Amino acid sequence: MSDDPGAPLLGEGRAQEDNKNRPQSQRSRGSGGSRASIASKGSEGPTKPLSRSEESAPLLSEDVDHRNYGDAPDHESRPSTAASFLRSLQGGGSQKGKTSRRWPSIIALTILTLVLIAILGLGFAAPEVAEQYAKEAMVFEPTDLSIDSFTSTGVRARIQGNFRLDASKVHKKSVRDLGRAGTWIAKAVESKPTRADVFLPEYGDVLLGSADVPGIVVDIRNGHTTHLDFISDLAAGDIGGIRRIADDWLDGRLGQLRVRGIADVRIKSGIFGLGTQSISEEVVFKANQIPVMPKYQIGHLDFSEGERDGATGMLADVSLSLKNDYPVDFEIPRFRFDILVPGCLADEDFLVLAEATTAEAKVRPKADVNVNVSGFVRELPKVLITACPDTNTSPIDRLLGSYIEGKDTLIYVRGSSRPSSSTPRWITDFMKDVVVPVPFPGHEFKDLIRNFTLANVHFGLPDPFAAPSSPKSKPRLSAVVKALIGLPEEIKFPIGVVRVKADSDVYYKKKKLGELDLSKWQHANSTRTIIPNEDQEGLLVQSIVKDAPLNITDDDVFTDVAQALVFGAKPVVLGVQAKVDVETETVLGKFIVRDIPAKGKVFVKPLSGGNMTTFSPEVGSLEILETAKSSLTIGAKVNITNPTEYAATVPFIDINISVNDTILGHATAHNISIFPGPNDNLPIEAVWQPSVQSGSKGTNTGRELLSQYISGYNTTLTLRTHALSIPSQPNLGTALSIFNVTIPTPLLKPPPNPNHPYDPEEPPPSPGPHFIDDAIFHLITSTAVLTLLSPLPHTSLYITSVSATASYNNTPVGSLKYDLPFEVPPGVSETPRLPVAWDLGSVGYEAVKKALNGELKVDAEAKVGIRVGRWRERVWYRGKGIGAK
Repeated sequence: MSDDPGAPLLGEGRAQEDNKNRPQSQRSRGSGGSRASIASKGSEGPTKPLSRSEESAPLLSEDVDHRNYGDAPDHESRPSTAASFLRSLQGGGSQKGKTSRRWPSIIALTILTLVLIAILGLGFAAPEVAEQYAKEAMVFEPTDLSIDSFTSTGVRARIQGNFRLDASKVHKKSVRDLGRAGTWIAKAVESKPTRADVFLPEYGDVLLGSADVPGIVVDIRNGHTTHLDFISDLAAGDIGGIRRIADDWLDGRLGQLRVRGIADVRIKSGIFGLGTQSISEEVVFKANQIPVMPKYQIGHLDFSEGERDGATGMLADVSLSLKNDYPVDFEIPRFRFDILVPGCLADEDFLVLAEATTAEAKVRPKADVNVNVSGFVRELPKVLITACPDTNTSPIDRLLGSYIEGKDTLIYVRGSSRPSSSTPRWITDFMKDVVVPVPFPGHEFKDLIRNFTLANVHFGLPDPFAAPSSPKSKPRLSAVVKALIGLPEEIKFPIGVVRVKADSDVYYKKKKLGELDLSKWQHANSTRTIIPNEDQEGLLVQSIVKDAPLNITDDDVFTDVAQALVFGAKPVVLGVQAKVDVETETVLGKFIVRDIPAKGKVFVKPLSGGNMTTFSPEVGSLEILETAKSSLTIGAKVNITNPTEYAATVPFIDINISVNDTILGHATAHNISIFPGPNDNLPIEAVWQPSVQSGSKGTNTGRELLSQYISGYNTTLTLRTHALSIPSQPNLGTALSIFNVTIPTPLLKPPPNPNHPYDPEEPPPSPGPHFIDDAIFHLITSTAVLTLLSPLPHTSLYITSVSATASYNNTPVGSLKYDLPFEVPPGVSETPRLPVAWDLGSVGYEAVKKALNGELKVDAEAKVGIRVGRWRERVWYRGKGIGAK
């Protein structure tokens, strides 16, 4: 042992020998003072030769997860009191004190010497044991961490907690026993005020921060608890380096974080000064040990129109509740942020949507934090509302779409370029380039559209000459669409709708009927109103839809709908599900909200109430357009009454005409429009060709129909579509062909006879056709002249032959037979004198004679041959109550 007061107690040679024989540690020797409660962490680091000061390890080294304090002597510091005592015991001191020693003093000095040897032995001779004991036995329970104030360089923090050593946590018995003995002897360790620096080795040893730690005393005896309560000034380090770490953490690239704490700590134990310790400790934080973004909930969200800094725009008031699981206590000052959204491309800069300011908030230990945020949007940048390349959606479309669909979306927060004057500069420098992704929860707007109706409905059939894939090749619908939109309670600003478009699916009894194409923008107007039976504001939107194509996707469902409309007596309920695009007008200008979910019901009244006679078809005029040997092409002007409130446009349709499932011909309509109520002079073209359509059966059925019709019988026609009814939509025609529409045969109204003016006192004539107005019998010449009323206003028909009998009260009058053709011109005409063979002596003949120069009603039966152009037919006729003179 050297007598030099400045020399190490064990001598330099022994120290060097110990350094040679002792294996070098891969970790540094503990930490001192209160640094551990601030930022000193540890991890594996590069090894370098240990200096003497580093060999002098403290009794307590820092644990990676707890705050602790250690001490160790510094042999390169000034001579200690313990060294003087030892040298006096060895006789190396003044001779004056030798004779005056007394045993009590010797005993006391001996005890102090033993204590010092124990301390030095524990702290110097066995530093590895001391470090292991301290790390395993140390327990630090933080009770409170509060920020006293924000400073120009960092924060002033108050740290509170309980420190103790628990020997039962030490696994190795020898370490546990030696540690308990040493700490029992030392009792307490005190660190002097110091400054600790924290570096990040994996980021080029960038300075994370510094802490000024006051002096601290801890009881290091097993089971003894020391309550710590101190204030430390924490200063931010390299802001650029910290920003790099934050970016890696936010981007998920921070798999681990290695932290190195360095401090020079002066330590003493009791009356023994242990010198200044240069402490360096590293800690590795794994991914699961790194804090995550706190969870939060949005409690309140309002959008309104307002002003800020002299500009008018959109205000957003948000209240947030953040979960705080840490024992921290501080007040958050006002901060100002930029709210960013992604642009069209992933690698381009974010777009500024709004500016947000947080109100001051209080953070209490392990209690939820309530934060109020006020956002302001001055205007929407053009790039934000412009469709991205090769798409029809803009960045704002994607944001609003996810929000409306109830999906979480990411917005981004960055420190404002116009920070608040109350925010410390170091915070603004740090935050101005850090972009934090914030999940923004969506809000699924169910039943946003409360009511959805169609008025002034106009149906249009497909254009037969349109390309199969074009919109004109499909049925079309025009209507006034009315929608009552329930405004979300968050919206408290004026809003109007100027245009709408949608893609709609139409359902019948939960089966998809087709798709209503409203992809073209339609002008709209809106009115703010109160939703009936609800205490909520709504927006009544009206838009005129014109010629929207209806793409039938299920022919069977369409057949069910058509049948219900034609034959049903109850309204047909169609369900509509749509994604609606709305161009809105707000204080921010016009922008589009896309894909708003809409659901509604459309009630379609049946076309006839179950009775097709309500259409009341009448043929106003008839014209023979073309004749052939076995067919007639007829043009007619038809009058019908549409009992529904719907209108229809028919570019082209061809319908088969049949009787008793026998096709007799077909009728075609071109470019006609049918409106509610009476519709007059609708042009129809029909082709009568029974033999062509159905052979001999058709010929017989057609002849029977004509005979019954001209005789005034009640006859009906069955109309049925076929595959070529709508050439561009063969499936539609086939689908409709499975059911028939049977109507009364339209009545032909012949011209009035000027010789028989209407007499209101006479009973009205029967509703059937009256082609023979009257007959004049000439008894002397045995001839008869018939007055005929032709229903053909432009074409003459010819009677090629006639064989008839007349009767009175079911008794014969006479008969006639005439085989010479004669013309029946349009209008009123008389036949040639037709020879009559009287049934002399019959009651009927006598009745005719008695009616000489008077009138008599007779019945007639005839077989008549007729010709129109090249077409010929032979029919029978039965007439009653024919006026005979």
